[in-house]
Amino acid sequence: MVHLEYYLIVSTIMLFAGIYGFFTRRNTLAMLISIELILNATDINFAVFNRYLFPDGLEGYFFSLFSIAISAAETAIAIAIMINIYRNIRSIQVDKLEDLKW
Repeated sequence: MVHLEYYLIVSTIMLFAGIYGFFTRRNTLAMLISIELILNATDINFAVFNRYLFPDGLEGYFFSLFSIAISAAETAIAIAIMINIYRNIRSIQVDKLEDLKW
């Protein structure tokens, strides 16, 4: 049986990699991938805490599935927005989004 600390270490690394990637990248697609890393870290925490705190319950797993569904919808909408941005200004760099202001 794997200890709780190992899952939390993996989740923490994923969370901080996502936060670092979100704040340092200037490409909207890379920022979206960073947000997905953050959401996956929370999914791991839902499943792990459910397993260790309530071994007979499935609430944490249902929260994880619900979060994955929301992540998929968020990704689809974000990619659609990125396609529209690319059609307007031919770039998906965050620095170029200032052109869409007016």
